[in-house]
Amino acid sequence: MRVRVVALAALIVFLPTWPKETGTETLRVQGLEARVEILKDLWGVSHIYAETEHDLFFAQGYNAARDRLFQFEMWRRQATGTVSEILGAREIERDRGARLFQYRGDLEAELNHYHPHGAQIIRAFVDGINAYIAETERDPDLLPVEFEMLGITPAAWTPEIVISRHQGLLMNIGQELDLGVAVARVGAEKVKEVSYFHPGDPDIELDDAVDGSLLRSEILDVYRAFRGQVRFRPEDIAPRFRAAASEGNDDEWTEDDSYGGDALRLEAERAATGSNNWVVAGRRTLSGRALMANDPHRVQAAPSLRYLVHLVGPGWNVIGGGEPVLPGISIGHNEHGAWGLTVFQTDAEDLYVYETHPDNPNRYRYDGAWEAMRVIEDEIPVGGQTAVRVRHKYTRHGPVVYEDRDNHVAYAVRAGWMEIGGAPYLASLRMDQAKTWEEFVDACNYSNIPGENMVWADVDGNIGWQAVGIAPIRRNWSGLVPVPGDGRYEWDGYLEIRHKPHVFNPAKGFWSTANQNLVPPGYEHRDAVGWSWSDPFRSARIDEVLATGRRFTMAEMMQLATDYVSLPARSLVPMLRGVDLSGATTAAARDEAARGELLDWNFELAPDSREAAIYVSWEREIQSQMVPLVVPAEVRASLGRLSMKKIIDWLGSPPAWFAPLGDGNPVAGRDAFLARTFARALDGLEERFGADPWRYGDARFKHVRLRHPLSGVANPETRARLGVGPLPRGGNGFTVNQTGGGDNQTSGASFRVITEAGDWDAAVFTNTPGQAGDPDHPMYRNLFEGWAKDRFFPLYFSRDRVEAVVADRVVLTPDGG
Repeated sequence: MRVRVVALAALIVFLPTWPKETGTETLRVQGLEARVEILKDLWGVSHIYAETEHDLFFAQGYNAARDRLFQFEMWRRQATGTVSEILGAREIERDRGARLFQYRGDLEAELNHYHPHGAQIIRAFVDGINAYIAETERDPDLLPVEFEMLGITPAAWTPEIVISRHQGLLMNIGQELDLGVAVARVGAEKVKEVSYFHPGDPDIELDDAVDGSLLRSEILDVYRAFRGQVRFRPEDIAPRFRAAASEGNDDEWTEDDSYGGDALRLEAERAATGSNNWVVAGRRTLSGRALMANDPHRVQAAPSLRYLVHLVGPGWNVIGGGEPVLPGISIGHNEHGAWGLTVFQTDAEDLYVYETHPDNPNRYRYDGAWEAMRVIEDEIPVGGQTAVRVRHKYTRHGPVVYEDRDNHVAYAVRAGWMEIGGAPYLASLRMDQAKTWEEFVDACNYSNIPGENMVWADVDGNIGWQAVGIAPIRRNWSGLVPVPGDGRYEWDGYLEIRHKPHVFNPAKGFWSTANQNLVPPGYEHRDAVGWSWSDPFRSARIDEVLATGRRFTMAEMMQLATDYVSLPARSLVPMLRGVDLSGATTAAARDEAARGELLDWNFELAPDSREAAIYVSWEREIQSQMVPLVVPAEVRASLGRLSMKKIIDWLGSPPAWFAPLGDGNPVAGRDAFLARTFARALDGLEERFGADPWRYGDARFKHVRLRHPLSGVANPETRARLGVGPLPRGGNGFTVNQTGGGDNQTSGASFRVITEAGDWDAAVFTNTPGQAGDPDHPMYRNLFEGWAKDRFFPLYFSRDRVEAVVADRVVLTPDGG
């Protein structure tokens, strides 16, 4: 095993990228109860000091809106189903979906689920947002450039917007439909053969009452519409910012440049998203203090998805990150402990199929009788035309997403996240005040969405892990394929979250999660957890390092968080030994030399590595060429992404499908496959680089260029103003430093936090490209280079340390105070 030894100073960026403060700005704000101080440090983290709980969250909303107003406005429009008001009729389906899946239950019960003071906290947060929006109405010059580009202004928020589910990680309904389609086409056994379900053997047969021939992708169109990213067109923005037709086709900015238009690789990129976290007990660290590290992997964009803040008020002293539009801190620490999250597979969605009445499509068969759908009339405002009237329909299970009138069939989605408490991450408000492991677990019991691995490390050296997420109990089916809605497939309630898998102070002295299977053998509630998990490579690498028996330091945690060692490479490269490369290409000498380089390589996907360029090109060819070999053509759209773990297993013990490549011999066919894909990979590198040196982190190969939502429709001058990069990157979707499977890194660590419990001023973070959302603000991109070079920034906690690095000081006073 090889671990980088790097000086601590090389890992942390201390250099300020913003001038020290020149004075205090005092703002009078209507709605405050008392004075609030906001100290923004050199790296853009706002430290908010308030005298009341109300003012603390009011100021959090006010300050976040001040920093990220365009993100707030786009969130508001997606949550309220009003995107078509500015982008026209093409967004009606999105807005219909947002309204169809809107939470319509008891609002007070919903708000207070997340915290005993949830209603007051969320309303204070909303009032702070609206206070800043009111300032922009009085002074439009405060609006960032995006509003001028689109010709819009922000509108007021309500608590209903904060609790929207539209942007949460909501799990597997798309997979469920894809598997149903595949089972109908090629049968359950073939689907299992090419899929990676575990632990155990799920039943994925379709019920006889489900006509598989009627299953098709369009069934979930409205669901995908409201969950998808807003895509702008050149005509949406003002002419002076708009790209000409030729400029809009710039290859550097096309939607799928990281995969050359390859749909299978796009799917692999989406599937590569995930997260890492780990905790190390005090007895396993050099300082005697417990360590916590977390890097949630989400989309990479400008501005950042994530936003860090420090909240200090009566009963609150918590710092860390989350999404700017939500109150509280979802990942970070208080004075007592630190916590982080990754996704834990919890299937909280099901697709139900109904027989509808031949004479009345608003009636469906349930338990032998006809039952009426609930129908809600609605009106969607559409820019440039009259409002469109729509009808939202609901069965007893949930929203109707598709009606096949010709065949008298309807489909509805049942979702645990439509219950009270289904807004993502808001239950972290309870975690923010936890003082002990027991209090943390109690807070976790309110965390319904998403399914997560919550880890904890505290000042007493304790560590723990608790899986969370609302978990329907299915007594008679796996939840992996659509089922009839006739009453035979019902959830038997929900598993109490504290009964999901967990551990406290494990004997090995550490615990890590990276979206891998963590279901304990013999787990008694197997019918309430999922079947599909990430490949185990990131988790195995983390455990490999943490299991060495050493006593760890913060520096080593930073090294591990940015580790580029590829475990798939360790398995695949040795398979090249003894393979005859002479018949796969006319460049046999080139191939032999490249094989020799890989066999002497350290398996690190470093940006400056020639070997990494060779290996990743080969790995991609293996993934791409394995699909037509293994997956029947009629289901590749549904099953086009193969598990790398299964690919490696197949190559290690070749199944019969390799036989045609080796004159009937699977082993010979496997070797021919390896030789052919290796030669094609090297051909591709020659096309990519020509006579230039091969380097993985080249701008023509692995790099990061962060797009703004309007980058693709803007002229070059505006595009440069909005976008960030490129800079070299390493790694891929299987390394701990997860950078995705494409050339341009579009997923990965949206931010990082690493802490040493008790020495809170030693905590570090990364975010990219910066904390600000205004493209013209100096803190919009000031963290990008450090992040791209795998460096960290201080995350100070004590008032003295914060005061020493203040870049901007703002005092908010009650209007007239």
